[in-house]
Amino acid sequence: MLRLFPILCLTVLVLAGCSKPDTEATADISIAKWQKLSLDFAGPETSEDAAQNPFTDYRLDVNFTHNDSVFTVPGYFAADGNADETGAAAGNVWRVNFRPNSEGLWTWEAVMRKGKDVANNSNSSGGERIQVDGQSGSIWVLPPVAGEKGRLIRNHPRYLQWAESREYFLKGGADSPENFLAYKDFDGTYRHSNNFRDGESKTEGLHHYTAHEGDWKTGDPTWNDGKGKGIIGAVNYLAGEGVNSVYFLVMNINGDGKDVFPYANHEDHLRFDCSKLDQWEILFDHMDDNLGMMLHIVLQETENETLLDGGDTGPERSLFLRELVARFGHHRAVTWNLGEENGRNKWSEKTGFQTNEQTAAMAAWLAQYDPYQNYISLHTHPNEKEREEILAPLLGDANIGGLSLQIDRPEFSHGQTKFWLEKSSKAGAAWIANVDEIGPWFRGLDPDERTPYNNQDSVRALTLWGNLMAGGAGVEWYFGARNAHNDLGMEDWRSRDRAWKWTNAAIRFFQQHVPFAEMESHDELVTDGHFCLADPGFVYLAYLPFGGETTLDLSGATGNMSVLWVKGETGETSQGENIAGGAKVTLLAPGAGDYGVLVKRAE
Repeated sequence: MLRLFPILCLTVLVLAGCSKPDTEATADISIAKWQKLSLDFAGPETSEDAAQNPFTDYRLDVNFTHNDSVFTVPGYFAADGNADETGAAAGNVWRVNFRPNSEGLWTWEAVMRKGKDVANNSNSSGGERIQVDGQSGSIWVLPPVAGEKGRLIRNHPRYLQWAESREYFLKGGADSPENFLAYKDFDGTYRHSNNFRDGESKTEGLHHYTAHEGDWKTGDPTWNDGKGKGIIGAVNYLAGEGVNSVYFLVMNINGDGKDVFPYANHEDHLRFDCSKLDQWEILFDHMDDNLGMMLHIVLQETENETLLDGGDTGPERSLFLRELVARFGHHRAVTWNLGEENGRNKWSEKTGFQTNEQTAAMAAWLAQYDPYQNYISLHTHPNEKEREEILAPLLGDANIGGLSLQIDRPEFSHGQTKFWLEKSSKAGAAWIANVDEIGPWFRGLDPDERTPYNNQDSVRALTLWGNLMAGGAGVEWYFGARNAHNDLGMEDWRSRDRAWKWTNAAIRFFQQHVPFAEMESHDELVTDGHFCLADPGFVYLAYLPFGGETTLDLSGATGNMSVLWVKGETGETSQGENIAGGAKVTLLAPGAGDYGVLVKRAE
C-alpha cells in the first residue's frame, strides 16, 4: 500500500510547466496494477463533532482517468491522517483509496465541494467548490506483481472470478462470530445494551481473541502501541487453515450484539469515528494484501433494517453506504451483504422490516455509486416459506448478484441451492448461491470436541458438498447460539479446527481437479439421494453423502473414462480403474464415510 501527500508531486509539475506526463519517469507516482494507493489532500480544518458536519457538508470525489475512461472514487474525512495511531478526531486531511485495474498512464483530479448536505447531493455542481492541495496529478501503473490474482469480478452466472489470474472463486469461510469487529482494541467500541433477544446467543464484554495472540507474527500490523494482536492473529490462523472469507456485521445497533457500528456514537448516525474506521482498515488491509481473504461485509441485521431512514435509502443510509464504499470498497474481494435475515419475518413486526422495494433501492444505490462494482448479496431467512415470499419478487433484479442462504436444516442445502439457481436463471438475472448459515439456530456447526452426536460429518456431506454439487459457490460456517464458542461468544476459531481442514480439502479438490465452471447439476444421472455435477459426455462428479455405491449413467459418454475417488473427510484421492462410457455403471466407494468420484474422458 502506498500513501502519499500529492501536493509534493504537484509542485514538480508546476515547475515543469504542467506538461502532460506520458512515461513512468515523468509521472508523479508509480504503482503496480491492483495495489492500493491512498492519496491524502490538505483541505478544510474540521472535526468529527464540528458544527458544520464534515461527513454531510463536505464532499470529496476524485476522478481517475485512464485513456477515455473516468473512474470516480469517493473520498472521506481522515482527521489528522494518522488517526489509527493518534486517536485523532480533528484535522485537515481528506483521503481517497484507489486500486488501478489497468496498466499505463492515469491522471487524477480531486473535486471538493462544501454546502449543506452536499455529501448526498448527486448533482456534481451542488454546493460551492473549494480548492484542496494536490488537486491533480498523474500515476504510472506497472504490471501486476508476481502471483497477483486481481479483483473478484462477476464473469459467470454462478461464480465470482479473479480478474487477473482468471481462477474461479469458491468460498470456504467463517460466519461466526457475526460481531467479529466488536473487539476491545478498536477505538470507540462498546456494547450499548446488555438486553439480549430470546433465542440468540449471549456474551459478556467485547471480544479479546486472546487465544490467537500467539498467531500474530513479527512484522504483522498493530496500532496504537501494539494493539490488535488478537484479531490479527485470528485471521492469520484462519487463512493458514484455508479459510478465505470472513462474515461480519458493520452495524448491529439494536441487534443481537449491539456492539458494532461505524459511528462515533451509536445514537448519532451522521458522524463517523475516524480512528475506529482507520483501525478496521488496518485489519482489512492485512486480510486483503497479506492473506487474500474476502471481506463479507454485512450492512445491517433484521432488528435494525429500519433504523436508517425508516428502511429507505435516504440521507442517513446513503451517507452510511458512501462512507463504507469510500473507505473499504477498494479491496480486491468484497461482498456487500444487504442485511442479515433481510425482510419480513415473525419477529420483525415489532422492530420493522425493509420492503422488497426498499431492499432493491439499497442494492441500486450500491450498483450506481460503488465504482468498483463489488458483488452484492442478500442474506435470507431460514425457512422456505419466508425465503420464497421475500425473494420471489426480487427475481430478475440484476443489481442483486446472489444469495447468502440461511438454511434451517442441513439436508435442505442442496435442494435450495439448486432451486434458486434455476429460478434466478429463468428470471433473466442469474444469482450466485452460497450457504452462509445452517440451522437449527441453536446449533449450527458443532465444535470439534462436542460429544456425542457431533454433526460435522453430516453437515459436511449435506451442506458443503450439497451446495457445491448443486452448482453453488461455497459456504461459511455459523456456530449456533448454544454451542461452545457460539455466534456472539466465539473467542477461539480452533474450536472448529477439524471443520476448517475438511472444508479446505473440498475446496482444494474442486479447484485442482474439477472444471466446475463448465458443469451443472445433473442428479438424474445418479442414484436417488446422491448428487451429480456434470458436463455430460465429458466429465462427471458424483457424490455419495454416506458412502456405499451409486449408479452413474454414462450413456452420453464414449470411450475410456478415468476414475478418481476423493474422501470427503480428508480430501485424500485415490485412482480407480478406468471404465467404459456408453452405459450405466456401478461405482463402489473405496472406504467408509462420504466420497466423491470424478469420472472423465481418459487422456
